[in-house]
Amino acid sequence: MLHPADDLPLHPTPAPLLHPLSDSPGLYDRYFHNGFTADGSLFFAVALGVYPNRQVMDASFSVVLNGVQHNVRSSRRCSTDRTNTVVGGIAVSVVEPMLEHRVTVDGAQGVSADLVWRAGSPVIEEPRFTRLVDGRPILDYTRITQFGSWSGWIEVDGDRLEVGGDTLGCRDRSWGVRGGSGLPGPASVPQFHWLWVPTILEDLCAHVAVNEDGDGRAWHRSGAIAGRLDAPSLDQVLDDSRVRRTTHSEVDVVWTPGTRWMSSATVRHEQWRDDPIEVDYTPVLRFQMSGIGYLHPEWGHGSWHGEAAETRDAIVLADVDPADPTMVHVQHVCRASTGDRSGAGVFEQLVIGPHAPSGFSGLTDGAV
Repeated sequence: MLHPADDLPLHPTPAPLLHPLSDSPGLYDRYFHNGFTADGSLFFAVALGVYPNRQVMDASFSVVLNGVQHNVRSSRRCSTDRTNTVVGGIAVSVVEPMLEHRVTVDGAQGVSADLVWRAGSPVIEEPRFTRLVDGRPILDYTRITQFGSWSGWIEVDGDRLEVGGDTLGCRDRSWGVRGGSGLPGPASVPQFHWLWVPTILEDLCAHVAVNEDGDGRAWHRSGAIAGRLDAPSLDQVLDDSRVRRTTHSEVDVVWTPGTRWMSSATVRHEQWRDDPIEVDYTPVLRFQMSGIGYLHPEWGHGSWHGEAAETRDAIVLADVDPADPTMVHVQHVCRASTGDRSGAGVFEQLVIGPHAPSGFSGLTDGAV
C-alpha cells in the first residue's frame, strides 16, 4: 500500500510509510494541544489520534468555562490516508511543521472553535519511553513537547469567547506503542505513576516527565530548560543546542487529602555547571483528561464506534468523585514561581495503583 509521501526520502525502514512497524493494537500516532490563561479562567485541550491496526482515527475537544468542562468527541474509520486529519467536526491542521497549527471545531454539537497555535520555544525531544514487564513490551514510544501561544475564538452554545495573546499553551506529539501486545494473561492490579510538567516562565520554559514503579524507582525521568523564542524560524525550533538537558529533575508532590490530585508541588532542576532551578506550583484549575478520551470508559482512544460517530457531554468539576478510576487522570493549571521568576504551567498527574512514596496502596485510594 503506497502513499504519495512514499515519493519523498522519509523512509525509516524498507517498508512503505503506511505499513505498520508493529502488529500491536496499541500502535498509535497522536497530536495533543492545550491552551490556558495563567489565572485559570480558561482551559481547553484537543487530541487527535491514529490507530493503524484498529483502523480508527479519533479526535476530541474540551473547554472549561465557569466550572463546567464541555467535551465533544468524534471517531471514524481510518484505513489508508492518515494525512487527512479531519474527524467529524474536529480538525487539526499543520500549517507550518513545528511552527504553526490550527484547530477547528464545526459547531454541529454546539461547540465550535477556530484556534491557531504558534510556537514560542524550541522542540524538546523527550528520551524514548520503553517499558518491559516480565520481558513483554508494554510501552515503546517517542514524545516531543513544545511551548507556544494561541489566538482565535471558542463558542459554546452561542456564547463566544475570544482567545488572545495571553493564552499560553503546550503541545506534544507522540507515536509508537502504548498498551502492549494485547495478548490475554493473568489479571493484576494496574500500576502507573506519571507526572508531566511543562512550564512557561518569564524568560524560559522548563519541562520534566517522570514515570515511577510502585516502590518509587523511576524507570523514566527527563528534564529540560529552554529559552523562550519570539516569532522563531524552523531552524531555531529544531536547534537542539537551545535545549539544556538537566542532569536531574526531582518532583515533590503534596497530595490533596482523600485524592490523587495535587495540592502543591516543587520541581528542582539540576543543571550542568549552572545553578539549579527550583519551581513551586500552586493549582488554580483542574481539567479531567477523560474529556479528551484518556481512560474514558466508552470513548477511550482507538475504540471502534462504527464508520463515523460523534458525541458530546459535560463534567461539573465540583461533582467529580476523586476515587473514580476514570477521573484520576488530570491536568492542573498552576501558578509557577522560582522566587525571581513567575509564570504558569500545566501539572499532569496519572497515578493508578500502589505508590509507596505517596502512601498509596490500592487502585485509587487517596492521600491521608
